Amino acid sequence: MASTETTTAGKDTGAVKDTVPGQDLAGLEAGLDALDTVHTARTPLRQTLVQKVLPPLTAVLLVLVVWQGLVSFKIVDDPSKLPSPSAVWDEVSEAWLQGTLLDYIWTSVSRGLLGFLLALVIGTPLGLVVARVRFIRSAIGPILSGLQSLPSVAWVPPAVIWLGLDNKMMYAVILLGAVPSIANGLVSGVDQVPPLFLRAGRTLGATGLRHTWHIVLPAALPGYLAGLKQGWAFSWRSLMAAEIIASSPDLGIGLGQLLENGRNASSMSMVFLAIFLILIVGIAIDLLIFSPLERRVLRSRGLLVRS
Repeated sequence: MASTETTTAGKDTGAVKDTVPGQDLAGLEAGLDALDTVHTARTPLRQTLVQKVLPPLTAVLLVLVVWQGLVSFKIVDDPSKLPSPSAVWDEVSEAWLQGTLLDYIWTSVSRGLLGFLLALVIGTPLGLVVARVRFIRSAIGPILSGLQSLPSVAWVPPAVIWLGLDNKMMYAVILLGAVPSIANGLVSGVDQVPPLFLRAGRTLGATGLRHTWHIVLPAALPGYLAGLKQGWAFSWRSLMAAEIIASSPDLGIGLGQLLENGRNASSMSMVFLAIFLILIVGIAIDLLIFSPLERRVLRSRGLLVRS
């Protein structure tokens, strides 16, 4: 009887010893899961205003104060060189009352976005081919890098000669400026994909287009997104260069042409209006499109915690 109890006690002790490591492992996994869990509580409106809205508004206010101080204290007393903020605001009000302000913006924004989408359609497959085919990379890779470093304004004269003064010329300049940036961004993203991901994809049966779509592109997304942002910047800069140099009634008046009209009329208030509108559009596109995409990609990879 005693031996039976001893045997039973031994079995119970062994069972406890066997279960403790499993319990410890489960607890460890639960702790790691808790550390990886991202709390997505809604950020209070006041905190959002203080952290994201107040800093840029403060910077804008500071620039306006310094600008007005330069004019008021006669540090720059020539209105033909530096107009007052009120003079630029009067230019804004006049363009709004005439109904031309939104036309200026839409003419350039519509061209820029359409040209960027065309560059996206061309630059994405080009970047994939260059990244995956060694011979094509050796042949075209240096050319893409050279085109990316070439100032976009250099393409305006030949584009005018080849295509004339119409929207085709504008889109050609945008493509020549944006496609190399998008392609190079995708090539850089593909180069940074861990080889383990590629081998795992092939092991799971992803080959050909499926391998590219389900493995390569998602893994290369951060570099690809950086290339898209740079491609948009080149698109916008290329368009402004084309609008400044090439003018025609058939092209309408965009922001670049507005800038050139201000120079021809020696109206610094119009020049400043065009500069501010170009800056505002560029910042708005980045804040509304590219910044949310970038945050989403980083958050999906655990690189950005919602605050």
